[in-house]
Parts: sequence; C-alpha cells; structure tokens
Amino acid sequence: MKKILLTDIIKFANIDNVKIKFNKTEPVTNKDPLDEWLKNHEEVDNNWLFWKTEKKNFKVNQFAICLIYMSDDKWLLTTIKEVNKDLDVNKGVCFEGKPLQEYEFFFGRVIIKYHKNAAQPCMFLEKAKKELEVVQILPYVYDGEEFQGYDNVCLTYPKLKNIIEGGKSEWRAALEHQKAVYLITDKATGKLYVGSATSSNGMLLARWSSYVKTFHGNNKLLIDLVGKEGTEYVVKNFQYTILENYDLKTDDNYISKRESWWKKVLDSKNHGYNGN
Repeated sequence: MKKILLTDIIKFANIDNVKIKFNKTEPVTNKDPLDEWLKNHEEVDNNWLFWKTEKKNFKVNQFAICLIYMSDDKWLLTTIKEVNKDLDVNKGVCFEGKPLQEYEFFFGRVIIKYHKNAAQPCMFLEKAKKELEVVQILPYVYDGEEFQGYDNVCLTYPKLKNIIEGGKSEWRAALEHQKAVYLITDKATGKLYVGSATSSNGMLLARWSSYVKTFHGNNKLLIDLVGKEGTEYVVKNFQYTILENYDLKTDDNYISKRESWWKKVLDSKNHGYNGN
C-alpha cells in the first residue's frame, strides 16, 4: 500500500522555501515540548519554533513547519507559519510568523512517522519529504496521552495534570475505580516513592489527584522537598507509574502488603522518599 506523505496533504508552490523544525526534549532544561504544548500551544508553536542560539533557522518569506516528538519516531504537526518578520535579536525568539489558515484544521491532529538521524533541529522539507509519512489524522486536536492499559502507564506531572484536570473520560474511567501500588520517580536524583491507592484513600484517581493539587500528596518527605525546591521541581522531574493494579474487590490489607514488598525491593526508604 502506498504511503500517504505529508506533502500529499500539505502542498507548497515552492517546496525549496519550506523548512521543518523538529522539537524534542531540551537537553539543558529537560523540558518536553509535548508537555509544554499541552500547557500552552504558543510556547512551542512560536517560542520553540523561532528560538535562536547560534544561528537562525529561518529567513523572512520562508515557511516553517513545527513538529513535536511524541514517541517511536512519531511526530505531531502543530503549526505551519509564514515567516514575516526578523526581530533582529542575537539569542532568543528571533522571528514572527503567521499561521497558514488553509491548513489550520490539521494543526494538532496530524501524526507523522519519521526516523530522524541528523542532529540539527531544522532541515528543508525537500530533503525529508519522501520519509514524512502520515500515519494518523486524529478526529480532534491532540489533548494528551491516550490510555493504553495499566501496564503502560508512565506519566510526567504535566501529563498527569492534563488527565486529571482536562476531563479525559477514558483515563478517568480507568483510574476512578482502580486500586493500585504505584511508583513516583524523581528523574533528577533517581529517588523513588512507593505508594498505594485503596478504598480508604479514594482509589487511584483520587490519590493521584491529590498529587496534582498539592504536588506532594501529603507525604512528609515530599512536603519537605517541595518546600525546599519549589513546585516547579515536581513539574520538571516527577514521573508516575503503576507497579500493580487491582479491581475494587481486592482487600485493602493485601494491597498494603504488596506496597510494603515493593518498598523493600526498591529500598525506597533508604534511597527514596518513603519514611517507613
């Protein structure tokens, strides 16, 4: 079956005048552009797209395509802008651009598959056009990670916040009546926190909602960490996963025993944020 390429649905009179900006996790700040885009589209569609450190990626009158890395060589198309002004700055956001209105209904909906080998963040569309395969066009603007089963839950704080506060019914239904033993990982230090969600603390949705609201879930060591480092530390570094999941009929005492087992196995008291 013939591939559907990006250039099959987005057409330019002069393809030599089009460049792509590939946005991946920023190595210095460790910010994920997909997380940033979910919080504020323009943060990536403008600031990341037109950011300059050493050399400018675009020129006035060129067209700029913004792709954000998702996973497994998949990229989300978020905007296409005509570069219409050079802001003449040495470092920072160095251009202004106007979105192409004729393609706005594709923004945030088209998922591209492309294996990027080159280190440079920008390249001309002509160079990559035969490899930019359209693998999915979503029926709605992408609003966060899809639920793919309890064994595949791995969420940053911004993604968890988007699920809890964004009204994602599929995720909420999956977490609302679920008991679990879960793991919080501090990616900056490698420290771990093992917790459990039972009927006594409102099940997994309620338990994780408390982390979104308070950043610490009322755990003493996490309260101390937030007090010392601030809430932005959690936003930047914390990751939430499920170690074991159970239905609502499972006895809470059994889940507590499994929680203790994982604390022992991972030694999260001596090398993490578990106080007991």
